[in-house]
Amino acid sequence: MDILIKNGNIIDGTGNPWYHSDIGIENGKIAKIQPNLNESDAEKVIDAKNLIVCPGFIDMHSHTDVYLTFYSKMDAAVHQGITTAVVGMCGEGIAPIPPDKLNIFKELFKPPMGGQIRITWSTYKEYLEQMGKLRLPANLIFVIGFGTVRIAGGPGFENRPPTDKELEQMKNYIAEAMEAGAFGMSTGLIYAPQVYAKTDEIIELAKVVAKYNGLYFSHIRGEANTLIKAVKEFIEIVEKSGCVGGQIAHHKVAGKAFWGLSKETLRLIEDANTKGISITFDQYPYNRGQSDLASTLPPWAREGGKEKILERLRDPKIQEEIKNDLLKESNEWENWIETNGFDHLYVTFFKKKEWKHLEGLSVADVAKEMGDQDVFETFFKILIENNADVPTTIESMNEEDIRRIMTSPYQMFGTDSAAMWLLPGFKIFHPRTFGTFPKVLEKYVRDEKLLTLENAIRKMTSFPAQRLGLKDRGLLREGLWADVVIFDPKTIRDKTTFSEPHKFPEGIPYVIINGELILENGKQLRKYPGKILRRPS
Repeated sequence: MDILIKNGNIIDGTGNPWYHSDIGIENGKIAKIQPNLNESDAEKVIDAKNLIVCPGFIDMHSHTDVYLTFYSKMDAAVHQGITTAVVGMCGEGIAPIPPDKLNIFKELFKPPMGGQIRITWSTYKEYLEQMGKLRLPANLIFVIGFGTVRIAGGPGFENRPPTDKELEQMKNYIAEAMEAGAFGMSTGLIYAPQVYAKTDEIIELAKVVAKYNGLYFSHIRGEANTLIKAVKEFIEIVEKSGCVGGQIAHHKVAGKAFWGLSKETLRLIEDANTKGISITFDQYPYNRGQSDLASTLPPWAREGGKEKILERLRDPKIQEEIKNDLLKESNEWENWIETNGFDHLYVTFFKKKEWKHLEGLSVADVAKEMGDQDVFETFFKILIENNADVPTTIESMNEEDIRRIMTSPYQMFGTDSAAMWLLPGFKIFHPRTFGTFPKVLEKYVRDEKLLTLENAIRKMTSFPAQRLGLKDRGLLREGLWADVVIFDPKTIRDKTTFSEPHKFPEGIPYVIINGELILENGKQLRKYPGKILRRPS
């Protein structure tokens, strides 16, 4: 055996109670699960006495792909036990990129520390081949982003339906991605240019996904006053497209006035499943979301991309129009400012040095610090002087909805973040980057007993594997790939806060990916066993 795990309390991922046994790993896979395996038959022995041994965690919603070309260590994932991450979320992604659109994508995906990412591919197949050449610690599953496809072959940032020719081109891009191994298509319907797409446009593209038995993932069109309407639209897209199933991204209820609507959304999801429309969702265990300040603008103010946005923001008359729209409740788009207010909208990172001392404050508090009488004056100033590139967190959720959503049988977990530590001049802005899975096991399992340990692990392992069609991962079974997490249920802890989000968790001493030990005594080893997983045919 390459690795022998002795004396562990095994939770196999099925949701069944733990049992005591040893696990032998050979050639990347689980070779034996039985008591009293001989230590002399193993090159490496791990004593897991009083520790939980379970399958590796599957992150159902990750944005790691955007950063892989310049930071592929994936340390923020590995340290919290993530062995497989699903990327290409919220309609974002860096393929396909036709040569004539290369400059547009270089501008869209500028690295946070400056410079440009090196794009050496055009098609989705070429993209996956390039990602496969990277040294990856963990496994990656890719889905194609609708926003990328709309820019590559459709109307882009124009607020209009695609022409027949554009629609056909977008369909071809999606078919090529599915044939290359993508697991489905994602949308982010609050973000430009996807916010301009009507339901019919998305259904037509999702029909292509359905031909390949792919999944439809979506950051739905609204999570506050339009939440119910958005969930119904999502279900309609899955049903009319014929997709094998739909995955709602980071399901939540955003905005105090709407707290409690999870009762209705969960009923809609239950009813859909009863009718044979397969709907599931992921969630992170925090009361703030994360986005960027420019996404708070009305959709019309975001047309045409960043340069057009800045051009409008510099016009006092258009500023007044934007202000008037933001003060009104909308039934057509997600208005975070009207829903949550500037005092719940926190700026987490400024590129400009003169703004650095204001990081972490709400927009309302930034206005006070600057002595501005009108907070909208500050709002516009922040966007203009920081090139409309301002990461934010939005405090919008309450604990009751979080707990209700978490206990649903259709729920699993996702970080909605990028698996990376710190780079010069760059910060990760949300605790979920480092603490999503440990926080669930600490707060909602050990401390509050909302979930049993076995059920929580099932939601992190076999359930997402089942959803993705992975028959060789997500369980501890002989013959399956050895993705394994070993943790202490008494000490596992999410150490992050919103003021200090950049901390690895405690209580996870060992992580094994594809049979290789990658985290040992809490320290990441320089090993790269990760694989690009292709959609099962």
